[in-house]
Amino acid sequence: MMFDWEYLFSLFSLSEFWWASWTVIKLSIASWVLSNIVGFILALAQSSKFTVFSLPAKAYIWLFRSLPLLVLLIFVYNMPQLIPATGAVLSNPFAAGLIAMVICESAYIAEIHRGGLLSVPKGQTEAAHALGIRFIGVQQLVIIPQAVRIALPALTNEFISIVKLTSLVSVISLTEVLLVGQRLYTQNFLVLETMAAVAIYYIMIVTVFDFLLKRLENHLDVTKVKQTKQLSDAFAEQVRQAPIPKFTPIAESELPALQATKLHKAFNNVEVLGSVDLSIQPGEVVSIIGPSGSGKTTLIRLLNGLEQLDNGEICLNGKSFLKLLKYGADKGRLVRNQEHQTKIGMVFQGFNLFPHLTVLDNLLLAPRYHKMGTKAELSMQAYQLLNKVGMLEHAWKYPHQLSGGQQQRVAIARALMMKPEIMLFDEPTSALDPEKVHEVLTVIEGLAREGVTMVVVTHEMNFAFKVSDRIVFMEKGRVVCDDSPDQLKVRDNPRVDAFLKNVSLA
Repeated sequence: MMFDWEYLFSLFSLSEFWWASWTVIKLSIASWVLSNIVGFILALAQSSKFTVFSLPAKAYIWLFRSLPLLVLLIFVYNMPQLIPATGAVLSNPFAAGLIAMVICESAYIAEIHRGGLLSVPKGQTEAAHALGIRFIGVQQLVIIPQAVRIALPALTNEFISIVKLTSLVSVISLTEVLLVGQRLYTQNFLVLETMAAVAIYYIMIVTVFDFLLKRLENHLDVTKVKQTKQLSDAFAEQVRQAPIPKFTPIAESELPALQATKLHKAFNNVEVLGSVDLSIQPGEVVSIIGPSGSGKTTLIRLLNGLEQLDNGEICLNGKSFLKLLKYGADKGRLVRNQEHQTKIGMVFQGFNLFPHLTVLDNLLLAPRYHKMGTKAELSMQAYQLLNKVGMLEHAWKYPHQLSGGQQQRVAIARALMMKPEIMLFDEPTSALDPEKVHEVLTVIEGLAREGVTMVVVTHEMNFAFKVSDRIVFMEKGRVVCDDSPDQLKVRDNPRVDAFLKNVSLA
């Protein structure tokens, strides 16, 4: 028996096949889009620290990943026998197929999205929280755009699987490509020719959408984006000539700009910070030094609310920012005055710029979220700050196009955009090459000369002794010494002397 090529080619002019292909396309797109929405909600719920959200999500994913789609299709289509009220919807094969596929596929896509969410570095969430952006804003503006980009290759693959799985919907008599083919070969017994046509129709659908989704993937990949926008020379000169506004107000009150009282923190029942007190006056620069593991970073993260207090209180200008309220032997309840969050700027050791945004958009994200001004006003402030830190010509670049020193200068400008009353620096130069350290320290020194209130965790001893009003030496989670640089040099403290013995202070 010869293969009937003429019959095979004739099937590509058959309108029934093309209408069936359109049904496959509609069902695939609708299933994929709805499954992505449900799947992302499931992924967020599964990642929640609250059992009331995570447990049902985990149970859903476990159940519907275990059930074969064919069984689910038959069950959903016959649901009206059990619940007659569902007949108005589920008696339609397309609606029944769509619902069954979304129920099944959302369980798989939830795991893809969970992988995407887990791949976004924790520092991205912390940077957004440090800018005063709340949970929903963090997800919408920072996490979801990055997670979707990470998950997109796997989501593309899942779309292709969905296209092929639509062939199972023929079991509930939905006229899709496979069902059309089955009807034809039962009439003429040309099984190979008919199924070859069915395969080609599926291949064409998959090829087109694979191409479109790859184009979307490339469009969202900022590593492939080249800098296209440039500031005109006239506008750049206008920015350079404009007076830079004062971003750190000098408090008129005699109260400390920041007051930390009896701060305590333990991890896994191991104390890393024990009853630490710290007071910072307006306009004062305080450097925190000490050996690795002494609690410096933990302290500065507590000051910004990035770690939860186990005990103590933090006040800004005499007003409570963070306080742990304890009742008897319970763990206590952390009280946070969220409106004070934007008064503390934070610069991280690892920069934590948002990689999916340009330098300019990194600066504009939080002020626009907080509605601190019009887009034009905020853009001019951003340009001025970028000029201040020597990054004006890089405004339209993405973080991956910058050196470490450049990224850290942008991070400083981003923090200053919020007009904070106090700036915190967590070892801002430790992730930089030695030749890049100077450019970041120069910016921080400039801020110190302007009277910006700062707390700096650093291993750069010459910098600390040069710009600080006070130096706090920490060890084993406690403050060993808190003095001016001159007093620290002459004070006889064996532990401090041993720490500084190999340091040549200018």
